[in-house]
Amino acid sequence: MRVLLAVAALVVVVGAASVSEEDQEFESWKQEHGKSYSSEEEESQRKMSWLTSRKLVLEHNKLADQGLESYTLEMNEFADMEDQEFQDMYTGSLDSMNDTETDTLCTATFTPENEEDTLPCRVDWRQAGYVTGVKNQRSCGSCWAFSATGALEGQMYRKTRQLIPLSEQQLIDCSGRYGNHGCKGGLAIRAFRYAMHRGLEAGYNYPYRARRARRCHFNPWKVRATCRGIVCLPRGNEKILKFAVSKIGPISVSVDSSRRSFRLYKSGVYNDRRCSNHRMNHAVLLIGYGRAGGSRRYWLVKNSWGTRWGENGYIRMSRNKRNQCGIATRPVFPIV
Repeated sequence: MRVLLAVAALVVVVGAASVSEEDQEFESWKQEHGKSYSSEEEESQRKMSWLTSRKLVLEHNKLADQGLESYTLEMNEFADMEDQEFQDMYTGSLDSMNDTETDTLCTATFTPENEEDTLPCRVDWRQAGYVTGVKNQRSCGSCWAFSATGALEGQMYRKTRQLIPLSEQQLIDCSGRYGNHGCKGGLAIRAFRYAMHRGLEAGYNYPYRARRARRCHFNPWKVRATCRGIVCLPRGNEKILKFAVSKIGPISVSVDSSRRSFRLYKSGVYNDRRCSNHRMNHAVLLIGYGRAGGSRRYWLVKNSWGTRWGENGYIRMSRNKRNQCGIATRPVFPIV
């Protein structure tokens, strides 16, 4: 009987220690990321989601340590968010563009001049000066605007050799008539259409506020970039996408970021077979490609969730894995 009581007491102590360890981790994580909640009920709900993230991170990174996964995860600032909540606040690429709209908005389709050209084994347009610093869309579904400005910034640099950060806020406030919805989503291709007709100001003239203003404050006298056409790439063709990004520069693409593993990504080559290649909810900027460890082909992607996310704001995504996450489903770039 005494032995049973001793064992029971040990189980209670171990259980309490485990709970205490989780509580301690949660409190440390809240302090690190400046988190506070409006009520005990909200904190309880947030902690449940945080625990789900914690379990995923621990299990996944254990596999990564064994060489069974090609990337690692971390408990970043998004770890306490529910899936739908996160998608509503931090993505924003509308999954509503059909082939008819593509045909209408695209002024040209990209065709490689010579597919037999030898392409470099690695491309990173940051090294050539085409890419501005990592930006942060914050809790506004405006990824489409950041993807669009990134591609236009690159093409303007190619033409003028001046790298000017352009205004996402202008697109949020002013491109509604072109089918975009500010912080509630939009499409890079519609942003390019707007830029063809109006042009874009620099970000320092029309600064980002992470919310849609009641009216557009565009000043045509301060335009720093415009485009005269929109080029679409064949859907789902990673070979042509590689050719385009190596020859043209950064390209606007959309991906499926709905997996929790995507938002908790830390480093390595992201590879999630459950990632959809036809339901994309997040617009990003493709700035290159390469290989890791000699065999893991990847796309180099600039995100708009700040420098604390991923590899200083970037992610390497699997390449030539049947268009994983839909990265080659909707590529587009502007002609300047």
